[in-house]
Amino acid sequence: MDITAFDLAQRFVGIHEVEGIASNPLILGMLRLDDDWPQSDAVPWCSAFVNFIAWELRLPRSKSLAAKSWLTVGRPINLEEAVPQNDVVILTRAGGGHVAFFAGFTTDTVMLLGGNQHDAVDIAEFPRANIVGVRRLA
Repeated sequence: MDITAFDLAQRFVGIHEVEGIASNPLILGMLRLDDDWPQSDAVPWCSAFVNFIAWELRLPRSKSLAAKSWLTVGRPINLEEAVPQNDVVILTRAGGGHVAFFAGFTTDTVMLLGGNQHDAVDIAEFPRANIVGVRRLA
């Protein structure tokens, strides 16, 4: 049985930041896989989550905590080609960017499974107009 990035990412739904001065050790581990500066889970960690899942499955990864670093990883595809397997969507948003695994779309929105969505791993909707890239990792 081949497990996809989306399959593995689903297993982490519900993992969330810890309020206050404590941090979730799993999120810190994801962050420190590619950089040693994060001291808490109160930093942007969407790219860390995608990198962690890709690392676990030996898929191409950005090795960066910057969401837009994913624009150079894998193969570019159109959103209409995307499937909930190994496809990631990169967005622009206030304060930077966001990256997560493709979960589906509607006419105006894209549904993404990712980290740092409401301070947790969950599925959330984003405007399609914010998409700057879709990449297939495998």
